[in-house]
Formats: sequence, C-alpha cells, structure tokens
Amino acid sequence: MIGKVIGALLGREIDRRDGSGGVKGAMLGATAAGALRRTGPLGMMLAGGYVAKKLLDRRRASKRGY
Repeated sequence: MIGKVIGALLGREIDRRDGSGGVKGAMLGATAAGALRRTGPLGMMLAGGYVAKKLLDRRRASKRGY
C-alpha cells in the first residue's frame, strides 16, 4: 500500500513538472511502484525519504514566498 502511495505522489510530481497532465505521470508512477516492490524495504525507505524531502522543500519554499 505504501508503494502505491509513493507511486501516486511520484506520478503527481511528474504531471506537475510536465504541465500538460495526462497519462505520462500515471504510467511512470505505476512503474515506479512496481519497481519499488521489487527492491524491497530498502528501496521503499529510499523512495519515501526522497518524497518526504521534496514535500518538505516545497513547504519551506511556500512559507518563504518563492
């Protein structure tokens, strides 16, 4: 379940950067979720840490007004 959440967050981030939305982010997010399941707990922790860092950076930037 955590892998699906991380995959969804990754797909959303890809869609935000792309700007056009669509299937691209969903497909890459689903692929990432499948890859994370195969890497095991270490891969899940690394991906979760990466997503947490990105969210924290975004929150700090919004508080500063950038």
